[in-house]
Amino acid sequence: MEATRTRPIVTELRLSAFTSHRGAAFPLGPMTLFTGASGSGKTTALRAYESLARLGAGASLREVFPDPVACVPERAAADAQGRRGFRIGCTVDGPAGPVQLDLAVQAEPELRIVGERLTGGGQTLLTTALRDPGRSSVQAAWHTAGAAPVTRAPLPDDRLGTALLPLRVAGRTEGQLRVLAAAEQTVVALRSVFACDPQPQLMRRPVAADQGWLRRGCENLAAVLDRTRDRCGASHDRLAAAARAGCAGPVTELAVEQLGDGTVRALPVRDASGVRAATPVDRLGEGELRYLALALVLLTGPGVPAGDQAVEVPAALRSLTVLADGFDRSLDRRQARELLFLAAAVCAEGPLRLVGAVGDASYARGAAGVSVVDLDP
Repeated sequence: MEATRTRPIVTELRLSAFTSHRGAAFPLGPMTLFTGASGSGKTTALRAYESLARLGAGASLREVFPDPVACVPERAAADAQGRRGFRIGCTVDGPAGPVQLDLAVQAEPELRIVGERLTGGGQTLLTTALRDPGRSSVQAAWHTAGAAPVTRAPLPDDRLGTALLPLRVAGRTEGQLRVLAAAEQTVVALRSVFACDPQPQLMRRPVAADQGWLRRGCENLAAVLDRTRDRCGASHDRLAAAARAGCAGPVTELAVEQLGDGTVRALPVRDASGVRAATPVDRLGEGELRYLALALVLLTGPGVPAGDQAVEVPAALRSLTVLADGFDRSLDRRQARELLFLAAAVCAEGPLRLVGAVGDASYARGAAGVSVVDLDP
């Protein structure tokens, strides 16, 4: 409950019209797993969430949607002007109460935002609309509640207006302060997202020792291990315990070897019959590497992923939402269960949340703290 009251979090993902999804609204708990057959839309849901997160962090439409036509629902007909598009949104809970963000994007004939709405407390706080197709801007109106009920101004048609409001709203009236609180809450929640997709083939290579911020593919796992071992011994010890549960053999330690060329590599240390032996990380199986990478993300939390913005957010508001497409990819059933239990325990502690996609959720159904969204018809 404490995390819900003080830390902005996304509690619902809406895919009103996005690829295979129409009129869909998915509640998101501390740990949510999407499941379903191939083609059911698991990856699509996570991609929509990540897209909102990137827009909230200031990315342009073209950066977020390099192939926007692929996001348009199948068989969606163009209007009289040849326009087709898609709609996504989310609800963010936090100190300002539930805030809803909804976005309409035109994919054809030209990529642009054609409508955005931010609402909270029963009020429309921001709306944007495309008034003149010949201009690269939308007309925005935000709640003021001063001498004039709203303020109107143009905003770029390729950026999320909500993310721009803190730079445009003066914050002098009660209405403006309400708009700022809702916009900042939404942006903080979206910027806390880290999409993690460990790539075992890259994780086997030594990496420069100074790469201490974890990348999306986790190829610099050894450098992050080296950093966290010195700065957060408790998390490192929990990670070693997780390795014992999920890796083959009796792993007792996760060491880091400094190589002569200035690079480092991870070395799980095993103790068999009283004999300690370090295994170079390049000899581990794909399942072991993905398991270790995801466990590292879960146990280190905010401040470790590359691009993390937690340093700009007060400690009471910091959180991390991990997006893990293929959460159980390459893992055997034992590893999947161990990672599930670890994730559920960490998410229950806060301030970390996880949204993942799995092919088979049978081992997760009924698990404490885990919500399963079944996309099969």
